[in-house]
Amino acid sequence: MKNQEFWNVNFLNQIIETMADGLFTLDSKGRITSWNPAMERISGYRADEAMGKGCNVLQCSRCFGKECPTDIAKCGIMEQRVSHAKECHVTHKQGHEVPVIKSARVITDDQGEIMGIVESITDLTEMHWLKKKAEEAERRLGEKHRLDNIIGKSPVMKNVFEAVTAAANSRATVLIRGESGTGKELVAGAIHYHSDQSDHAMVTVNCSALSEHLLESELFGHVKGAFTGAHRDRTGRFEEADKGTIFLDEIGELTPYMQVKLLRALQEREIERVGESKKRKIDIRIIAATHQDLYQLVQQGRFREDLFYRLKVFPVTVPPLRRRREDIPLLVRYFMDKGNNREKKTIGHVAPDAMKKLMEYPWPGNVRELENAIEHAFVLCRSGQIETEHLPVEIINSSRTYSREEPQNSSVFRENQGGQKTAGTTPTKEELEKLLGLCNWNKAEVARRIGKSRTSVWKYMKKMNIPMKTA
Repeated sequence: MKNQEFWNVNFLNQIIETMADGLFTLDSKGRITSWNPAMERISGYRADEAMGKGCNVLQCSRCFGKECPTDIAKCGIMEQRVSHAKECHVTHKQGHEVPVIKSARVITDDQGEIMGIVESITDLTEMHWLKKKAEEAERRLGEKHRLDNIIGKSPVMKNVFEAVTAAANSRATVLIRGESGTGKELVAGAIHYHSDQSDHAMVTVNCSALSEHLLESELFGHVKGAFTGAHRDRTGRFEEADKGTIFLDEIGELTPYMQVKLLRALQEREIERVGESKKRKIDIRIIAATHQDLYQLVQQGRFREDLFYRLKVFPVTVPPLRRRREDIPLLVRYFMDKGNNREKKTIGHVAPDAMKKLMEYPWPGNVRELENAIEHAFVLCRSGQIETEHLPVEIINSSRTYSREEPQNSSVFRENQGGQKTAGTTPTKEELEKLLGLCNWNKAEVARRIGKSRTSVWKYMKKMNIPMKTA
Protein backbone atom coordinates (compact mmCIF):
# COMPACT_ATOMS: atom_id res chain seq x y z
CA MET A 1 0.00 0.00 0.00
CA LYS A 2 2.83 2.37 0.93
CA ASN A 3 4.55 1.55 -2.35
CA GLN A 4 1.36 2.43 -4.21
CA GLU A 5 1.09 5.77 -2.34
CA PHE A 6 4.75 6.49 -3.06
CA TRP A 7 4.21 5.67 -6.74
CA ASN A 8 1.14 7.96 -6.90
CA VAL A 9 2.98 10.86 -5.24
CA ASN A 10 6.03 10.36 -7.47
CA PHE A 11 3.86 10.22 -10.57
CA LEU A 12 2.01 13.41 -9.54
CA ASN A 13 5.30 15.20 -8.87
CA GLN A 14 6.57 14.29 -12.33
CA ILE A 15 3.39 15.67 -13.91
CA ILE A 16 3.80 18.95 -12.01
CA GLU A 17 7.48 19.16 -12.98
CA THR A 18 6.72 18.83 -16.70
CA MET A 19 3.75 21.24 -16.80
CA ALA A 20 4.06 24.20 -19.19
CA ASP A 21 2.01 26.33 -16.77
CA GLY A 22 3.47 27.58 -13.53
CA LEU A 23 2.15 25.88 -10.39
CA PHE A 24 2.99 26.42 -6.74
CA THR A 25 1.45 25.55 -3.38
CA LEU A 26 1.27 27.29 0.00
CA ASP A 27 0.65 25.85 3.43
CA SER A 28 -2.09 27.06 5.77
CA LYS A 29 0.26 29.81 6.99
CA GLY A 30 0.70 31.17 3.46
CA ARG A 31 4.27 29.93 2.97
CA ILE A 32 5.32 28.52 -0.39
CA THR A 33 5.86 24.77 -0.16
CA SER A 34 6.38 23.82 -3.84
CA TRP A 35 7.47 25.71 -6.95
CA ASN A 36 7.59 23.93 -10.29
CA PRO A 37 10.17 24.61 -13.07
CA ALA A 38 7.62 26.62 -15.08
CA MET A 39 7.29 29.02 -12.12
CA GLU A 40 11.07 29.44 -12.15
CA ARG A 41 10.92 30.42 -15.82
CA ILE A 42 7.95 32.78 -15.44
CA SER A 43 9.06 34.52 -12.24
CA GLY A 44 12.83 34.30 -12.44
CA TYR A 45 12.96 32.96 -8.87
CA ARG A 46 14.54 29.53 -8.31
CA ALA A 47 12.58 27.11 -6.18
CA ASP A 48 15.04 27.43 -3.28
CA GLU A 49 14.59 31.24 -3.40
CA ALA A 50 10.81 31.02 -3.31
CA MET A 51 10.36 28.26 -0.73
CA GLY A 52 9.11 29.52 2.61
CA LYS A 53 8.16 32.96 1.32
CA GLY A 54 4.66 34.33 0.78
CA CYS A 55 2.99 34.63 -2.61
CA ASN A 56 3.43 38.40 -2.38
CA VAL A 57 6.90 37.80 -3.84
CA LEU A 58 5.08 37.87 -7.22
CA GLN A 59 3.50 41.30 -6.60
CA CYS A 60 0.34 40.35 -8.52
CA SER A 61 -1.47 43.35 -10.05
CA ARG A 62 -4.93 41.93 -9.26
CA CYS A 63 -5.35 40.17 -5.96
CA PHE A 64 -9.00 40.44 -4.93
CA GLY A 65 -8.89 44.12 -5.78
CA LYS A 66 -6.47 45.13 -3.02
CA GLU A 67 -2.87 44.86 -1.90
CA CYS A 68 -1.60 41.48 -0.82
CA PRO A 69 -1.87 41.27 3.02
CA THR A 70 1.02 40.12 5.18
CA ASP A 71 -1.33 37.82 7.08
CA ILE A 72 -2.68 34.91 4.97
CA ALA A 73 -5.78 34.81 7.19
CA LYS A 74 -6.77 38.18 5.77
CA CYS A 75 -6.34 37.09 2.14
CA GLY A 76 -9.51 36.97 0.06
CA ILE A 77 -8.80 33.38 -0.97
CA MET A 78 -9.50 32.22 2.60
CA GLU A 79 -12.99 33.69 2.44
CA GLN A 80 -13.91 32.91 -1.15
CA ARG A 81 -12.03 29.57 -1.22
CA VAL A 82 -11.48 29.93 -4.96
CA SER A 83 -10.14 32.60 -7.32
CA HIS A 84 -11.25 32.01 -10.88
CA ALA A 85 -8.87 32.58 -13.79
CA LYS A 86 -8.20 36.26 -14.40
CA GLU A 87 -5.74 38.16 -16.51
CA CYS A 88 -3.18 40.21 -14.60
CA HIS A 89 0.56 40.92 -14.25
CA VAL A 90 3.16 39.46 -11.93
CA THR A 91 6.58 41.01 -11.38
CA HIS A 92 9.66 39.13 -12.57
CA LYS A 93 12.71 38.93 -10.31
CA GLN A 94 14.46 41.34 -12.69
CA GLY A 95 11.71 43.92 -12.22
CA HIS A 96 9.68 43.74 -15.44
CA GLU A 97 6.00 42.82 -15.58
CA VAL A 98 4.89 39.47 -16.99
CA PRO A 99 1.31 39.18 -18.35
CA VAL A 100 -0.37 36.04 -16.99
CA ILE A 101 -3.66 34.30 -16.25
CA LYS A 102 -3.79 33.43 -12.55
CA SER A 103 -6.14 31.19 -10.59
CA ALA A 104 -6.11 29.77 -7.06
CA ARG A 105 -8.03 27.33 -4.87
CA VAL A 106 -8.02 26.40 -1.19
CA ILE A 107 -7.36 22.70 -0.48
CA THR A 108 -9.17 21.16 2.50
CA ASP A 109 -9.15 17.75 4.20
CA ASP A 110 -12.14 15.49 4.77
CA GLN A 111 -13.14 17.51 7.84
CA GLY A 112 -13.04 20.78 5.92
CA GLU A 113 -9.85 21.97 7.57
CA ILE A 114 -7.59 24.08 5.34
CA MET A 115 -4.49 22.18 4.30
CA GLY A 116 -3.10 24.81 1.95
CA ILE A 117 -3.54 26.66 -1.29
CA VAL A 118 -2.67 25.75 -4.88
CA GLU A 119 -2.15 28.45 -7.50
CA SER A 120 -1.56 28.19 -11.26
CA ILE A 121 0.03 30.76 -13.56
CA THR A 122 -0.25 30.79 -17.38
CA ASP A 123 2.35 32.95 -19.13
CA LEU A 124 0.77 35.23 -21.76
CA THR A 125 4.00 36.89 -22.91
CA GLU A 126 4.05 35.21 -26.32
CA MET A 127 0.33 35.76 -26.84
CA HIS A 128 0.70 39.46 -26.03
CA TRP A 129 3.66 39.67 -28.41
CA LEU A 130 1.64 38.07 -31.20
CA LYS A 131 -1.27 40.41 -30.48
CA LYS A 132 1.05 43.40 -30.63
CA LYS A 133 2.52 42.08 -33.88
CA ALA A 134 -0.98 41.66 -35.34
CA GLU A 135 -1.91 45.22 -34.30
CA GLU A 136 1.27 46.52 -35.92
CA ALA A 137 0.47 44.60 -39.12
CA GLU A 138 -3.04 46.07 -39.10
CA ARG A 139 -1.59 49.56 -38.62
CA ARG A 140 0.79 49.07 -41.54
CA LEU A 141 -2.05 47.71 -43.67
CA GLY A 142 -4.03 50.85 -42.91
CA GLU A 143 -1.03 52.99 -43.89
CA LYS A 144 -0.64 51.03 -47.15
CA HIS A 145 -4.20 51.91 -48.11
CA ARG A 146 -4.04 55.59 -47.24
CA LEU A 147 -5.40 57.75 -50.03
CA ASP A 148 -2.06 59.53 -50.48
CA ASN A 149 -0.47 56.19 -51.34
CA ILE A 150 -2.31 56.27 -54.66
CA ILE A 151 0.28 58.21 -56.64
CA GLY A 152 -0.86 60.75 -59.21
CA LYS A 153 -1.55 64.41 -59.89
CA SER A 154 -3.09 64.10 -63.36
CA PRO A 155 -6.71 65.26 -63.88
CA VAL A 156 -7.95 61.70 -64.39
CA MET A 157 -6.40 60.62 -61.08
CA LYS A 158 -7.94 63.58 -59.28
CA ASN A 159 -11.28 62.20 -60.46
CA VAL A 160 -10.35 58.86 -58.90
CA PHE A 161 -9.47 60.52 -55.58
CA GLU A 162 -12.81 62.31 -55.53
CA ALA A 163 -14.63 59.06 -56.31
CA VAL A 164 -12.79 57.19 -53.54
CA THR A 165 -13.72 59.87 -51.00
CA ALA A 166 -17.36 59.82 -52.08
CA ALA A 167 -17.54 56.01 -52.01
CA ALA A 168 -15.91 55.86 -48.56
CA ASN A 169 -18.67 58.06 -47.16
CA SER A 170 -21.35 55.70 -48.47
CA ARG A 171 -22.39 52.08 -47.96
CA ALA A 172 -23.27 51.68 -51.64
CA THR A 173 -21.90 48.78 -53.66
CA VAL A 174 -18.89 49.90 -55.71
CA LEU A 175 -17.73 48.57 -59.09
CA ILE A 176 -14.10 49.40 -59.90
CA ARG A 177 -13.22 49.16 -63.59
CA GLY A 178 -9.76 49.27 -65.09
CA GLU A 179 -7.12 47.27 -66.92
CA SER A 180 -4.89 44.76 -65.16
CA GLY A 181 -2.18 46.45 -63.14
CA THR A 182 -3.88 49.84 -62.75
CA GLY A 183 -4.27 49.50 -58.97
CA LYS A 184 -7.89 48.45 -58.55
CA GLU A 185 -7.16 46.63 -55.27
CA LEU A 186 -5.37 49.71 -53.93
CA VAL A 187 -8.44 51.80 -54.74
CA ALA A 188 -10.68 49.24 -53.01
CA GLY A 189 -8.44 49.32 -49.95
CA ALA A 190 -8.53 53.13 -49.86
CA ILE A 191 -12.33 53.09 -49.97
CA HIS A 192 -12.50 50.60 -47.09
CA TYR A 193 -9.86 52.19 -44.86
CA HIS A 194 -11.42 55.65 -45.21
CA SER A 195 -14.91 54.37 -44.40
CA ASP A 196 -16.76 53.75 -41.13
CA GLN A 197 -16.05 50.03 -41.61
CA SER A 198 -12.27 50.50 -41.33
CA ASP A 199 -12.22 48.95 -37.83
CA HIS A 200 -13.46 45.70 -39.36
CA ALA A 201 -11.89 43.35 -41.90
CA MET A 202 -11.54 43.82 -45.62
CA VAL A 203 -11.62 40.36 -47.18
CA THR A 204 -10.32 39.88 -50.74
CA VAL A 205 -11.39 37.08 -53.08
CA ASN A 206 -10.09 36.60 -56.64
CA CYS A 207 -13.07 35.19 -58.52
CA SER A 208 -10.91 33.89 -61.40
CA ALA A 209 -8.49 31.90 -59.23
CA LEU A 210 -10.86 29.10 -58.17
CA SER A 211 -13.20 26.64 -59.83
CA GLU A 212 -16.95 27.15 -59.47
CA HIS A 213 -17.23 24.50 -56.73
CA LEU A 214 -14.31 25.83 -54.69
CA LEU A 215 -15.37 29.45 -55.15
CA GLU A 216 -18.86 28.72 -53.79
CA SER A 217 -17.34 27.16 -50.68
CA GLU A 218 -14.80 30.00 -50.40
CA LEU A 219 -17.48 32.70 -50.55
CA PHE A 220 -20.33 31.11 -48.63
CA GLY A 221 -18.65 28.42 -46.51
CA HIS A 222 -19.78 24.83 -46.09
CA VAL A 223 -20.93 22.38 -43.43
CA LYS A 224 -19.29 19.11 -42.51
CA GLY A 225 -20.14 16.36 -45.02
CA ALA A 226 -21.38 18.77 -47.70
CA PHE A 227 -19.00 17.17 -50.20
CA THR A 228 -16.03 14.84 -50.30
CA GLY A 229 -13.26 16.36 -48.23
CA ALA A 230 -15.56 18.58 -46.14
CA HIS A 231 -14.38 17.18 -42.80
CA ARG A 232 -15.54 20.15 -40.74
CA ASP A 233 -17.72 23.25 -40.92
CA ARG A 234 -16.07 26.19 -42.67
CA THR A 235 -16.91 29.87 -42.41
CA GLY A 236 -17.11 31.57 -45.80
CA ARG A 237 -15.50 34.86 -46.79
CA PHE A 238 -18.83 36.69 -46.66
CA GLU A 239 -19.21 35.80 -42.99
CA GLU A 240 -15.57 36.67 -42.28
CA ALA A 241 -16.21 40.13 -43.71
CA ASP A 242 -19.21 40.78 -41.44
CA LYS A 243 -19.46 44.48 -40.51
CA GLY A 244 -16.56 45.13 -42.90
CA THR A 245 -15.90 44.90 -46.64
CA ILE A 246 -15.59 42.06 -49.14
CA PHE A 247 -13.60 42.83 -52.28
CA LEU A 248 -14.50 40.59 -55.23
CA ASP A 249 -11.73 40.92 -57.81
CA GLU A 250 -12.20 39.78 -61.44
CA ILE A 251 -15.97 39.68 -61.00
CA GLY A 252 -16.42 39.22 -64.75
CA GLU A 253 -15.05 35.67 -64.46
CA LEU A 254 -18.05 34.38 -62.46
CA THR A 255 -19.94 31.45 -63.96
CA PRO A 256 -23.71 31.80 -64.52
CA TYR A 257 -24.39 29.66 -61.43
CA MET A 258 -22.18 31.83 -59.21
CA GLN A 259 -23.74 34.97 -60.68
CA VAL A 260 -27.12 33.76 -59.42
CA LYS A 261 -25.69 32.98 -55.97
CA LEU A 262 -24.05 36.39 -55.72
CA LEU A 263 -27.18 38.19 -56.92
CA ARG A 264 -29.19 36.51 -54.17
CA ALA A 265 -26.61 37.53 -51.56
CA LEU A 266 -26.71 41.13 -52.81
CA GLN A 267 -30.50 41.28 -52.86
CA GLU A 268 -31.27 39.51 -49.60
CA ARG A 269 -28.09 40.34 -47.66
CA GLU A 270 -28.02 36.74 -46.49
CA ILE A 271 -26.17 33.60 -47.52
CA GLU A 272 -26.43 29.83 -47.12
CA ARG A 273 -23.42 27.63 -46.52
CA VAL A 274 -22.93 24.79 -48.98
CA GLY A 275 -24.80 21.75 -47.67
CA GLU A 276 -27.29 23.52 -45.39
CA SER A 277 -30.52 25.47 -45.80
CA LYS A 278 -30.07 27.83 -42.85
CA LYS A 279 -29.99 31.46 -43.93
CA ARG A 280 -27.31 33.64 -42.34
CA LYS A 281 -27.59 37.43 -42.34
CA ILE A 282 -24.58 39.42 -43.52
CA ASP A 283 -23.84 43.08 -42.89
CA ILE A 284 -21.07 44.00 -45.32
CA ARG A 285 -19.99 46.52 -47.94
CA ILE A 286 -19.37 44.91 -51.35
CA ILE A 287 -16.68 46.23 -53.69
CA ALA A 288 -16.21 44.44 -57.01
CA ALA A 289 -13.56 44.95 -59.68
CA THR A 290 -13.05 43.88 -63.27
CA HIS A 291 -10.74 44.57 -66.21
CA GLN A 292 -13.53 43.59 -68.61
CA ASP A 293 -16.39 45.59 -70.10
CA LEU A 294 -19.28 44.11 -68.12
CA TYR A 295 -21.87 45.92 -70.23
CA GLN A 296 -20.45 44.24 -73.32
CA LEU A 297 -20.61 40.87 -71.50
CA VAL A 298 -24.26 41.60 -70.70
CA GLN A 299 -24.94 42.30 -74.38
CA GLN A 300 -23.26 39.00 -75.26
CA GLY A 301 -25.40 37.14 -72.71
CA ARG A 302 -22.38 36.18 -70.62
CA PHE A 303 -23.21 38.30 -67.57
CA ARG A 304 -26.57 38.80 -65.88
CA GLU A 305 -28.03 42.24 -66.48
CA ASP A 306 -29.70 42.37 -63.04
CA LEU A 307 -26.40 41.53 -61.33
CA PHE A 308 -24.59 44.13 -63.44
CA TYR A 309 -26.90 46.90 -62.24
CA ARG A 310 -26.68 45.67 -58.66
CA LEU A 311 -22.90 45.93 -58.81
CA LYS A 312 -22.54 49.27 -60.59
CA VAL A 313 -24.44 51.35 -58.04
CA PHE A 314 -21.32 53.52 -57.76
CA PRO A 315 -18.78 52.89 -60.56
CA VAL A 316 -15.14 53.99 -60.28
CA THR A 317 -12.89 53.86 -63.34
CA VAL A 318 -9.13 53.61 -62.83
CA PRO A 319 -7.37 54.94 -65.94
CA PRO A 320 -4.57 53.02 -67.70
CA LEU A 321 -1.07 54.40 -67.30
CA ARG A 322 -0.87 55.52 -70.96
CA ARG A 323 -3.72 57.97 -70.20
CA ARG A 324 -1.88 59.53 -67.28
CA ARG A 325 1.67 59.79 -68.58
CA GLU A 326 2.35 62.92 -66.53
CA ASP A 327 2.20 60.65 -63.45
CA ILE A 328 5.03 58.39 -64.67
CA PRO A 329 7.88 60.50 -63.17
CA LEU A 330 6.05 60.56 -59.81
CA LEU A 331 5.55 56.80 -59.89
CA VAL A 332 9.16 56.20 -60.91
CA ARG A 333 10.36 58.32 -57.97
CA TYR A 334 8.07 56.40 -55.60
CA PHE A 335 9.28 53.00 -56.81
CA MET A 336 12.91 54.15 -56.69
CA ASP A 337 12.48 55.18 -53.04
CA LYS A 338 10.99 51.77 -52.31
CA GLY A 339 13.87 50.09 -54.13
CA ASN A 340 16.50 52.08 -52.24
CA ASN A 341 14.95 51.11 -48.91
CA ARG A 342 14.63 47.47 -49.92
CA GLU A 343 18.04 47.03 -51.56
CA LYS A 344 19.96 49.52 -49.36
CA LYS A 345 21.04 51.43 -52.46
CA THR A 346 21.30 55.14 -53.24
CA ILE A 347 20.03 55.35 -56.82
CA GLY A 348 18.80 58.92 -57.17
CA HIS A 349 18.23 59.64 -60.85
CA VAL A 350 16.95 58.32 -64.17
CA ALA A 351 18.95 59.32 -67.25
CA PRO A 352 16.98 61.54 -69.71
CA ASP A 353 17.10 58.89 -72.47
CA ALA A 354 15.84 56.24 -70.05
CA MET A 355 13.02 58.49 -68.83
CA LYS A 356 12.08 59.19 -72.48
CA LYS A 357 11.76 55.43 -73.03
CA LEU A 358 9.58 55.15 -69.92
CA MET A 359 7.37 58.01 -71.06
CA GLU A 360 6.91 56.60 -74.59
CA TYR A 361 6.31 52.96 -73.69
CA PRO A 362 2.61 51.87 -73.97
CA TRP A 363 2.56 50.10 -70.55
CA PRO A 364 0.16 47.23 -71.29
CA GLY A 365 0.76 46.03 -67.72
CA ASN A 366 0.17 49.55 -66.37
CA VAL A 367 1.50 50.60 -62.93
CA ARG A 368 2.36 47.04 -61.95
CA GLU A 369 4.54 46.68 -65.05
CA LEU A 370 6.23 50.02 -64.31
CA GLU A 371 7.07 48.87 -60.79
CA ASN A 372 8.52 45.62 -62.18
CA ALA A 373 10.57 47.64 -64.70
CA ILE A 374 12.12 49.73 -61.92
CA GLU A 375 12.86 46.60 -59.88
CA HIS A 376 14.53 45.13 -62.99
CA ALA A 377 16.63 48.29 -63.32
CA PHE A 378 17.70 48.08 -59.66
CA VAL A 379 19.11 44.60 -60.28
CA LEU A 380 21.39 45.85 -63.08
CA CYS A 381 22.19 49.40 -61.91
CA ARG A 382 25.58 49.72 -60.19
CA SER A 383 25.72 53.53 -60.08
CA GLY A 384 23.51 56.30 -58.81
CA GLN A 385 21.57 56.63 -62.06
CA ILE A 386 19.31 54.31 -64.05
CA GLU A 387 20.38 54.18 -67.69
CA THR A 388 18.46 52.91 -70.70
CA GLU A 389 20.40 49.60 -70.75
CA HIS A 390 19.12 48.88 -67.22
CA LEU A 391 15.50 48.76 -68.42
CA PRO A 392 13.68 45.58 -69.57
CA VAL A 393 14.31 44.67 -73.22
CA GLU A 394 10.69 45.23 -74.32
CA ILE A 395 10.90 48.85 -73.15
CA ILE A 396 14.28 49.42 -74.81
CA ASN A 397 13.05 47.96 -78.13
CA SER A 398 9.65 49.66 -78.06
CA SER A 399 9.27 52.31 -80.73
CA ARG A 400 5.52 52.89 -80.60
CA THR A 401 4.00 55.74 -78.65
CA TYR A 402 0.37 55.10 -77.77
CA SER A 403 -2.06 57.95 -78.31
CA ARG A 404 -3.74 59.32 -75.19
CA GLU A 405 -7.03 58.79 -77.00
CA GLU A 406 -6.48 55.08 -77.65
CA PRO A 407 -9.60 53.14 -76.61
CA GLN A 408 -9.14 51.17 -73.40
CA ASN A 409 -10.46 47.97 -74.91
CA SER A 410 -8.62 48.18 -78.23
CA SER A 411 -7.61 44.74 -79.42
CA VAL A 412 -4.46 44.25 -81.45
CA PHE A 413 -5.36 40.58 -81.27
CA ARG A 414 -8.43 41.26 -83.38
CA GLU A 415 -6.37 43.10 -85.97
CA ASN A 416 -3.62 40.48 -86.14
CA GLN A 417 -6.11 37.66 -86.60
CA GLY A 418 -7.84 39.26 -89.57
CA GLY A 419 -11.02 39.90 -87.66
CA GLN A 420 -11.52 36.21 -86.83
CA LYS A 421 -11.58 36.87 -83.09
CA THR A 422 -12.78 39.74 -80.95
CA ALA A 423 -11.64 40.85 -77.52
CA GLY A 424 -13.24 38.75 -74.80
CA THR A 425 -13.55 35.51 -76.83
CA THR A 426 -11.56 32.34 -76.23
CA PRO A 427 -8.59 31.92 -78.62
CA THR A 428 -7.49 28.64 -80.17
CA LYS A 429 -4.09 27.18 -79.30
CA GLU A 430 -2.59 28.43 -82.59
CA GLU A 431 -4.02 31.90 -82.10
CA LEU A 432 -2.79 32.10 -78.50
CA GLU A 433 0.73 30.91 -79.43
CA LYS A 434 0.89 33.48 -82.23
CA LEU A 435 -0.26 36.27 -79.93
CA LEU A 436 2.21 35.24 -77.22
CA GLY A 437 4.98 35.53 -79.78
CA LEU A 438 3.80 38.96 -80.88
CA CYS A 439 3.74 40.14 -77.24
CA ASN A 440 7.16 38.66 -76.36
CA TRP A 441 5.35 36.24 -74.02
CA ASN A 442 4.05 39.09 -71.87
CA LYS A 443 0.90 37.50 -70.45
CA ALA A 444 -0.45 40.80 -69.14
CA GLU A 445 -0.37 42.25 -72.67
CA VAL A 446 -1.98 39.11 -74.11
CA ALA A 447 -4.74 39.34 -71.48
CA ARG A 448 -5.37 42.98 -72.34
CA ARG A 449 -5.64 42.28 -76.05
CA ILE A 450 -8.13 39.42 -75.71
CA GLY A 451 -10.13 41.04 -72.91
CA LYS A 452 -9.30 38.38 -70.33
CA SER A 453 -7.48 38.28 -67.00
CA ARG A 454 -3.86 37.14 -66.76
CA THR A 455 -5.11 34.18 -64.73
CA SER A 456 -7.33 33.16 -67.66
CA VAL A 457 -4.35 33.34 -70.04
CA TRP A 458 -2.37 31.15 -67.65
CA LYS A 459 -5.26 28.64 -67.52
CA TYR A 460 -5.53 28.57 -71.34
CA MET A 461 -1.78 27.90 -71.61
CA LYS A 462 -1.95 25.10 -69.04
CA LYS A 463 -4.99 23.52 -70.70
CA MET A 464 -3.42 23.77 -74.18
CA ASN A 465 -0.03 22.49 -72.98
CA ILE A 466 1.69 25.73 -73.99
CA PRO A 467 4.93 26.25 -72.00
CA MET A 468 4.99 29.20 -69.61
CA LYS A 469 7.84 30.75 -71.56
CA THR A 470 9.94 30.07 -74.62
CA ALA A 471 13.31 28.35 -74.38
